[in-house]
Amino acid sequence: MKILSAKQTRFLDNYTIEHEPILSIDLMERASERFTNWLIKKYNLTEKSQRKIRIFAGVGNNGGDGLAVARMLLQWSINAETFIVRFSDKASEDFKTNEARLGKIDEPMSIYTIGGIPDLHKDDLIIDAIFGSGLSRPLKGIAADVVSKINASEATVVSIDIPSGLYCDDINDDEIKIEADEVLSFQLPKLAFLLVENERYIKNWELTDIGLLAEGIEKTESNYYYLNKEFIASKFKSRGRFSHKGTYGHLLIMAGSKGKFGAAQLSIKAALKSGAGLLTAFVPACAFEIIQIAIPEAMCLTDIHQEVLTEVPDIESYKALAIGPGIGTSMQTRKMMKTLLEKLERPSVFDADALNILAKEPDLLKKLPANSILTPHPKEFERLAGKSKNSLEQIQKLQKFCEENQVVTVLKGAYTAICNTDGTVYFNSTGNPGMATGGSGDVLTGIIAALLSSGYEPYDAARIGVYLHGMAGDFAAKELSMTAMSAGDIIANLGKAYLEFE
Repeated sequence: MKILSAKQTRFLDNYTIEHEPILSIDLMERASERFTNWLIKKYNLTEKSQRKIRIFAGVGNNGGDGLAVARMLLQWSINAETFIVRFSDKASEDFKTNEARLGKIDEPMSIYTIGGIPDLHKDDLIIDAIFGSGLSRPLKGIAADVVSKINASEATVVSIDIPSGLYCDDINDDEIKIEADEVLSFQLPKLAFLLVENERYIKNWELTDIGLLAEGIEKTESNYYYLNKEFIASKFKSRGRFSHKGTYGHLLIMAGSKGKFGAAQLSIKAALKSGAGLLTAFVPACAFEIIQIAIPEAMCLTDIHQEVLTEVPDIESYKALAIGPGIGTSMQTRKMMKTLLEKLERPSVFDADALNILAKEPDLLKKLPANSILTPHPKEFERLAGKSKNSLEQIQKLQKFCEENQVVTVLKGAYTAICNTDGTVYFNSTGNPGMATGGSGDVLTGIIAALLSSGYEPYDAARIGVYLHGMAGDFAAKELSMTAMSAGDIIANLGKAYLEFE
């Protein structure tokens, strides 16, 4: 799914109006009807509902949506009070039309000053339709007063399309924004929903299809996408009847140091659960028995050093390589990394301490094989690319980093961002806060490395791997809760994730 800017969304609306064709007021009616139906189902609203529903509408098109929703609720005999926030003397034409339509069955109240704001209670259901996605300035005056009072009420707040005060594709440092419990957005996700700074203002969001033309979406270019199940299914390869272990590649995982062999085990187990045909682990000498006993499906080679990796094995026979989980950043291991990158020619996966070594030795970045996959968490990425003032700047740095170094980078987070060498970013839609636990990243490394070894192109391996990792985490959370799950539980649920596509 494409993620579009506010300007692109306006183009898409206008494209649909012109080519469907449909009047703008009728497109607004369609969107409002979808919102109303969703709201009634979501909150089990009926004519017998005792809960107060209060709709706050601005004087633009978002406010027009709000007035249409109010009319539809009343037509369903669901009691709703409507308040128009008169922050401007001007109003959009579609707002005026819906104001007239609502006026035939109900008289909305207008709010001009703070004294006109009604008393609100925590049991109220508030519909926010004050500002839409076109907002580009901080709230002030009566609009700011209304938003502040809504937030202070502790009532359940549902925003139409986007919380009022939030910018669609930029970060607004002003704190006066609607703190929405739910957002029902139209057609496509907005970049604002995926930025960590906006967590306070969007507890949950969903999408509804309002019939914007697919050909218009195709004509609109974007560097930002949102992964969904249908896209992953289109990339997924089925196994051939006559395939064998050699078909799915021989993977080498270089991992572990004394005290950190858990990271190695998690990566290896995840790779074996993700389709690697053959797998060899290269570990310090003291881990030989640990790996052989704990993971009999894996072959094992050892370094001459007992506690850390200091040498590079023969890497010619391997389809793909992953390095980093638990290897440490000792001087011997840093020298080993330099030697490895002198020899390595095919795309490989770099994680954890391998990334920290690259940060300490920035000249090594230029020696990475093209299309290699890096999997940093935000702090590791900061060491590689420098500090960012906010998450939007971090995404922009991510794009620049991938273009300059010709690598695929998986920037881990709530909506993990997977960036290609041309700066295209896919945000992941699976996963949950229960995955914020030690070892989760090691599991992801194993999954991506196995897909790379099995013959997937690097960008596909990264996108599919991140999606499956999150899906397995979601299955684990349903079974165990988010609090009680561990990285091993993600591995245990990988089979369920793969069954969704096989």
